[in-house]
Amino acid sequence: MSDSPNPNSTPKESIRASRPHHNSHMQDGLGVLALGALGVVFGDIGTSPLYALRECFGAEHALPVTADNILGVLSLIFWTLFLVISVKYMAFVMRADNKGEGGILSLMALASSAFRDQNGKQRRWMIVILGLFGTALLYGDGVITPAISVLSAVEGLAIVTPIFEPFILPITVVLIVLLFLFQYFGTGRIGVVFGPIIMVWFITIGLLGWHWIAQNPSVLFALNPFYAAEFLLSNGQIGFFVLGAVFLVVTGGEALYADMGHFGRKPIRLAWFTVALPGLVLNYFGQGAMLLNNPETISNPFYLMAPQWALWPLVLLATVATIIASQALISGVFSITKQAVQLGYCPRLSIVHTSSREIGQIYIPFINWTLMVGVVWLVIAFKTSSELASAYGIAVTGTMVITTILAYEVARKIWKWPFWKAGSLFGFFLIIDLSFFGTNIVKISHGGWVPMMIGAGIYLLMSTWDKGRKILAERLKSRSLPMAEFIKILEVSPPKKVEGSAIYMSSDTWGVPVPLLHNLKHNKVIHSQIAILTIKTKEVPTVHKRDRVVIETLAPQFYRIIAYYGFMEIPKIKHILEACREHGMPFPIQETTFVLGRETILPTGDHELSIWREHLFAFMARNAERPTTYFKIPPNQVIEVGIQVEI
Repeated sequence: MSDSPNPNSTPKESIRASRPHHNSHMQDGLGVLALGALGVVFGDIGTSPLYALRECFGAEHALPVTADNILGVLSLIFWTLFLVISVKYMAFVMRADNKGEGGILSLMALASSAFRDQNGKQRRWMIVILGLFGTALLYGDGVITPAISVLSAVEGLAIVTPIFEPFILPITVVLIVLLFLFQYFGTGRIGVVFGPIIMVWFITIGLLGWHWIAQNPSVLFALNPFYAAEFLLSNGQIGFFVLGAVFLVVTGGEALYADMGHFGRKPIRLAWFTVALPGLVLNYFGQGAMLLNNPETISNPFYLMAPQWALWPLVLLATVATIIASQALISGVFSITKQAVQLGYCPRLSIVHTSSREIGQIYIPFINWTLMVGVVWLVIAFKTSSELASAYGIAVTGTMVITTILAYEVARKIWKWPFWKAGSLFGFFLIIDLSFFGTNIVKISHGGWVPMMIGAGIYLLMSTWDKGRKILAERLKSRSLPMAEFIKILEVSPPKKVEGSAIYMSSDTWGVPVPLLHNLKHNKVIHSQIAILTIKTKEVPTVHKRDRVVIETLAPQFYRIIAYYGFMEIPKIKHILEACREHGMPFPIQETTFVLGRETILPTGDHELSIWREHLFAFMARNAERPTTYFKIPPNQVIEVGIQVEI
C-alpha cells in the first residue's frame, strides 16, 4: 500500500539505524554522544592504520621506501583526511540532512524532492538511478570491510610468533562466523562499551605514533602539501596509482554522514576533531617516522611500532576494534535494507527488532546470512589483507562520487546556492573523488571486480523490483474501477451487508481494490463497515504520530484511510488502528477482517521489462515476506484473494 503496489498489494515499503537516534537522547550530554559516535561511526576509518600505509608501498606499486617517498605519501594521507573528511563531509555534506538523517538514500530522497513537477521528471529519474547505484555499491563495501578489518588484525599474531601463521585464516573465519551469529541477539547490551573501547584504541595508536615521532620529528615536514605535490609529479604514473592505496585511509568516510541521524552533527564533529583525527594523524606519522629510521619495517609497520611486550595486548585490542568496526557496518547494511524496503526498492524482508526500547536496533536474517557467506568466501579466497586491499576502495570511491553529485543538487535546489558557488565547491570535491575513483579502477582485475559485481547485482535487483511494481500497478489499475463510479453502483444497487468491519489493503488511492470487487462479484455481500487502507512512504525519515493517518468518508460506513510513514519506520497495523481510534474511527483489531490481494505474477515479455527480468521480479514477489507477518496482522483474521496478473 504505497504510491504504487508491490506484488502483494501491500505498502511501499537507506548505513546504520541500529543505534539510538539522537533526538531520543537529547538528555545525553554532548560528550556522551561523542563517545557513542566514536564506537559506531569511526570504527572503520579508525582501523585503517592496520594496513593503509603498508599498501602504499605494496609490491604492486614497487615504490621504494625512501625518505622523499615516505614524506610524500604521508602528506597525501594527511591532506586526504583533511580535505575529504574534515572539509567535504564535516563542513558541507553533513549539512545536507533529511530532517536530521544522513546517508545516500536519505540524500537521494532529499535531492529528488526538488524535482516533483513534470519538467524535472527526467532529472529526478537520474537522481534516483544515481542514489540506487550508490546504495548498491555500499553492499559491496559491507562484504569487504569485515573481511579486511578482522583479517588485518589477526595477522598481527604472525608478528608475535610465526607459530600462528597457519592459523590466521581459521581464526579469522571463526571470529567472523561468531560475529554474524551474535547479530540475532542484537547489539544493545554491548553497544555501551563500543565507544570506550574505540576511545582506548585511538589513544593507543596515537601514543604509539607519538613515541616514534619524538624519535624523528622531521617526519612532520609532511604536513606541508608541497611534499604531496612533489611526490605525484616526480613519480608520475606510479604516484597516481599509489592514490588508490592512499584512499584506504578514508574508506569509512561514508559512515560519518550515514550515522548523522543517530548522534547529530556536533557529537560526530567533536569526536572527529578531538579524538579520531589526532589519533589517526599521530599513528600514520609515527609509522612514517619509524620507516625513516627502519625502512625494512614496511612489512607490517603498524604492529612493528609496538615494543615486543605490547604485541599481545595490541593484537587483542586491534581484533576487538575491527570487530566493532565490522559490527557497525553490518548494522548499517541492515539499516540500508530497511530503508530500501520502505522506499519500494526491495521486497519485504523479515525484520526483527532486537530492542524493546530502541526502534533502530534491527536484525534481518536473510541479509545477515548472505553477508556472512560473502565475507567468509572473501577471506578464504584472498587469504591476506594485502590481497583484499586490492579489491577495497572502488565501491566506496564510487559512492563518494555519487554523494558529491547529489550534494550539489541539494545545494542548488534546496539551499538555493548560485551555480558558481555550488559548482566551484562541489566541482573541487568531485575532482578529488574522481581522481581516487580513477586510481581504483585499475584494481578491477586484482579483485575490484568483487564489490563492483555485488553492486551491479544489487542494483539489478532494486531496479527490477521498482520497475516491476510500477508495471504491476498499471495492470491492477486496469482491473479496478474509479471510486466515484463504484459508490454510484452501491447507491443504485445496494448489496447485502453482513455484520462486522473489514479493512481492504490497497496500494493506491485511485480506485477500488480488486479483492473488494471480487468479493462483491462472487459473494454478493459486503461488511457493514469498510475501510480501504493505503500505506504511503514519505521521503522523510519519520512521520509524527499526529500526522500518521488521514481519514476520508467515501459513503456511509465506507472510509478511505491513508497512513503515512517515513523511510526509517516500519508500518504496523496496531499503530495505524490506534491512530484511527484517536480520530474517532474505531476498528477493534480483534473484530476486524483484513482482506489482502495475493497476486501471482505471469511473465509475458510484452512490457518494458525483458522476459528474464519479469521472471526475476516474479521470483522476488513469491519470496517476499508475507504482509500478515510484516505488518503484524493477526493471521487468523486475514482473508487473501488470489489474483493472476500478466506483466
